[in-house]
Amino acid sequence: MSFYENRILPHLIGLSCSQKPIMMERAKILPHAEGRVLEVGLGAGPNLPLYNPAKVTQLIGLEPSAGMRRKAAPAIAASPVPVELIGLPGEEIPLDDDSVDTVVLTYTLCTIPGFNAALAQMRRVLKPGGRLLFSEHGAAPDPGVAKWQRRIEPVWKRIAGGCHLTRPIPKLIEESGFAIGDMEAWYLPGAPKIAGFNYRGFASIR
Repeated sequence: MSFYENRILPHLIGLSCSQKPIMMERAKILPHAEGRVLEVGLGAGPNLPLYNPAKVTQLIGLEPSAGMRRKAAPAIAASPVPVELIGLPGEEIPLDDDSVDTVVLTYTLCTIPGFNAALAQMRRVLKPGGRLLFSEHGAAPDPGVAKWQRRIEPVWKRIAGGCHLTRPIPKLIEESGFAIGDMEAWYLPGAPKIAGFNYRGFASIR
């Protein structure tokens, strides 16, 4: 891992992922998490203060980046819910089948290299009747914006930790065996349109 990826990128990601419009989206979805929760891509832990300790019994956080795990330490120490941090990627979830009540996916699916494998793992560990809570940015519906997303993505990925701008979030979720029950999609206020088309919703096992 390079110095940039280990020392600089975690701070850039932590800053960008804690901007007010994004935190507002997190705050709309995290209170719905309940029971034993798996958060894929814990990052610097911006979601931790938003969990309801009366509803969440345990939080398992997956975070493959050593730099991000180091940055998350203060948030984990102050978390209102107990956190177990695992240094593995979403493609390698070390949990039993049907073992979590809620899977949380916030601004992570854009960066997972093997997103199909990761979503299959999430489906595997989610209990029947459990829910996937997601808030992700991805492909914009407007042709002009989408064209610029495709043009900029190769450079964007190199400087933004593998973040993709063009992933069709609902399609990827549904193709992995989930049924989306409720979703809203729009441009986040104040964000550049190429990186600001947001999908927020709930899904269950189909």
